[in-house]
Amino acid sequence: MKCEKLDIWKKAARLSADLNKTFALYKDFGFKDQITRVGFSIASNRAKGIERDSFKEQIRCLDIAKGSTAEFTIQTYIAMDIGYIEKSIGKEWIEKIDHLVAMITKLQQALRRKQDANE
Repeated sequence: MKCEKLDIWKKAARLSADLNKTFALYKDFGFKDQITRVGFSIASNRAKGIERDSFKEQIRCLDIAKGSTAEFTIQTYIAMDIGYIEKSIGKEWIEKIDHLVAMITKLQQALRRKQDANE
């Protein structure tokens, strides 16, 4: 797979693995399911996008991944507020997500430039 070579995918996949390890034993299955699924979504949509043929489809998958980062951020704040994770862990995850958002945005901009050049 091409995505395995990209830093953005590696970082998203590592974060998803961290989420699953952290919430593995939690009994609040609804919350656990939601936050782990959104973590998977970030890496998965990046992987899906890189395999698409058109720039438009690639950009769309990145849009979905970026939306998942916003959902993840909110769920992380909630997890900190209700005591599911330590604030230090939550802040670390949010920093990682902020970095991923910046990477996604730069990649989208590059794809849009390529798309415009090909039209």
